[in-house]
Amino acid sequence: MPVEHVNPDGVYKSPVFSQGIILPAGARILLIGGQNGVNEKGEIVGKGDVAAQTKQALDNLQKVLAAAGGRLEDLVKTTIIMQQDIDLGAAFGVWMSVWGQRPNPPTVTGFRVAGLANPDFLIEIEAQAALP
Repeated sequence: MPVEHVNPDGVYKSPVFSQGIILPAGARILLIGGQNGVNEKGEIVGKGDVAAQTKQALDNLQKVLAAAGGRLEDLVKTTIIMQQDIDLGAAFGVWMSVWGQRPNPPTVTGFRVAGLANPDFLIEIEAQAALP
């Protein structure tokens, strides 16, 4: 049984997020911890540049997905935690360049916070995927 995206009439239909998703019984779920602008050496990529940090975070997220046998299309939930004063448009632009024209985007929740685990972190992205 496939994942079912729920975007009912009377609710905004967005090309970048789904309003709800029903997972089939027995789905194999991958929980992806918060990814940020840190490369494989533990170095912060793009200090002060939210677009660069978003790209790195999404690259990291895709590597975790691939290691578990998943793809971006398998994402069902994303949570974006960002510094309260960042330019959300820059981060969103990077997400759109990665997601592209794929149908059935994941659900999305965003938070603006006073700070993240490291003062140089501008964004953190966690996700859940229903794997094939």
